[in-house]
Amino acid sequence: MSAKKTYDNESITSLKGADRVRKRPSVIFGSDGLEGCEHSIFEIISNSIDEAREGFGKKIEITRHADKSVTVKDHARGCPVDYNPIEQRYNWELVYCELYAGGKFDNSEEESYSFSLGLNGLGLCSAQYSSEYMDVDVLRDGWHYMLHFEKGENVGGLIKRKAAGRETGTATTWRPDREVFTDIDVPLDWYKDTLKRQAIVNSGLLFVLSDEESGETFEFLYENGIRDYINELAAGTALTEPCLFAYETKGRDREDKPEYKLKLEVAFCFSNEVNVIEYYHNSSWLEHGGSPDKAARSAFVSAVDAYLKNAGQYRKDEKKITFADVEDSLILISSSFSTVTSYENQTKKSITNRFIQEAMTDFLKKRLEIYFIENKAEADRIAAQVLVNKRSRETAEKTRISIKKKLTGTIDMNNRVEKFVNCRTKDTNRREIYIVEGDSALGSCKLGRDAEFQAIMPVRGKILNCLKADYDKIFGNDIITDLLRVLGCGVEIRTKHQHQNQDIATFDLSQLRWNKVIICTDGDVDGFHIRAELLTMLYRLTPGLISAKKIYIAESPLYEITSGKKTFFAYTDRQKNEIAAKLQKYTIQRSKGLGENEPEMMWQTTMNPETRRLILVTPDEVKATQEMFETLLGDNIRARKEFIEENGRRYIDFSEVG
Repeated sequence: MSAKKTYDNESITSLKGADRVRKRPSVIFGSDGLEGCEHSIFEIISNSIDEAREGFGKKIEITRHADKSVTVKDHARGCPVDYNPIEQRYNWELVYCELYAGGKFDNSEEESYSFSLGLNGLGLCSAQYSSEYMDVDVLRDGWHYMLHFEKGENVGGLIKRKAAGRETGTATTWRPDREVFTDIDVPLDWYKDTLKRQAIVNSGLLFVLSDEESGETFEFLYENGIRDYINELAAGTALTEPCLFAYETKGRDREDKPEYKLKLEVAFCFSNEVNVIEYYHNSSWLEHGGSPDKAARSAFVSAVDAYLKNAGQYRKDEKKITFADVEDSLILISSSFSTVTSYENQTKKSITNRFIQEAMTDFLKKRLEIYFIENKAEADRIAAQVLVNKRSRETAEKTRISIKKKLTGTIDMNNRVEKFVNCRTKDTNRREIYIVEGDSALGSCKLGRDAEFQAIMPVRGKILNCLKADYDKIFGNDIITDLLRVLGCGVEIRTKHQHQNQDIATFDLSQLRWNKVIICTDGDVDGFHIRAELLTMLYRLTPGLISAKKIYIAESPLYEITSGKKTFFAYTDRQKNEIAAKLQKYTIQRSKGLGENEPEMMWQTTMNPETRRLILVTPDEVKATQEMFETLLGDNIRARKEFIEENGRRYIDFSEVG
């Protein structure tokens, strides 16, 4: 029996030096995966941004190297790295090798970096500690300083040479360490998205991104910051003209806390096609919002609700609007800066400052009230659109509840769904459902199937065009609701903007009762039409089944070729000719409809997993499929006419003409 491990005064240890970051990267960067690696890169970029915000340097150059290393170069003052007589140490040791050290802790009005991305003194040091290597080149005070680090340790000390010119700035080249992060292959899109966001909230600052892998170069510049961005987002879709509010104030989070400064810009407009809400603080994108998000929600709901009440636009006993109704048509960009910031954590995706929330809420409420008074025409458009959003949401919610009752729960499908024929196994990994055309096909498929794992669901006639119909009409159709009930996975109810789907969708793939959903129709024009309508229904109501690769089409043979006692089946004209070329005497006839086939033939050609031909409906070309459905079955008559004029001849069966 092994001795128990002792726990005494000698058991307590602490991580030292680079190990504080290298062994626990998620504490600093929020993750030891790709997201954490991305955050470490942003820490270096943010230092150059802070310099630019102080008025030093108008261009930042970023290079994404092919070996996953990164270079960030600015044209600012150059990071102080020489000897510090006050600390009696070199500044490079403090900046690159000491956590919680830097030049951004004194936020008084006289000092630098009153509004800064990096206030915690962690960025440069933690990025250096987590790198495989890091090379730093600093130009300042007429000198060229060079530093080299490997795995968190300095190699060679500080090299100092007389600079050739008068240029100043800092260039940092490093590669995040695979021993620290599980993945360092930061995608190009992350760089593009991050730098675009920084250009938006740092007006006039040019970011130049060079990508060695693709050989491409990208530039990001918004001369007027969020004003230009709101115009870009709203282009051609705005219900109202973009509006900008700006505000500066001072306050404190608690009576016993120090007073600090707050600068705020909010740009917004309303659109019936686009909805985007983004919050930034000290240039950092607040993915999870926090204080600004709470302020915007409260202010916009309060202001729009008050306008609707005063204008008498609510119906009797109608519930008040929610932020979801406003958000559905709102484009809002908020950019704030404060000298004291309480981030939720080092990854800076949310802030918690109480004063910022209260000040922003009060400011927005007052300015929106004035805006609605001074811009009555636009206020009326906003109010009308928000009410449309609200009533659409409530209708969709009622539909969701109604459909959930209709389509879920433990039901006896054999009795509840007319003419549905179930299979015996309960194993959903084996169960297959054949959706067939009419009662005659039901009979032949029922007799030709393997009743252990194959079920049959007949579709009686042509079903509703689900692309054009509203939800009330769709779910009033017995054929559709019976089919959805048999599938068992619910539906995805789409509202105007996709983000609302998360709230009202009832689709649950885990509730699907089948491993394969197989559409089986005749190979004639009517069969193709029914197949198209079934696919349209599945595409609109259960697109998750297509994404999950659960939908198949059973390919029926076009020809039956008989030679003596043998019968061959051809699925194409080419296959028919190839079979016929190998035979001496034969007869060829077009295959009959499914309902006229013998059970043995149905099993052999359409239902036997060993010999049948199934076509998987894939999500690869969903956009093209959507465009085709909308051309052929949607409301754009002109587009449909043009398509038929250009392509109709390809679909005419000339064998039946004249």
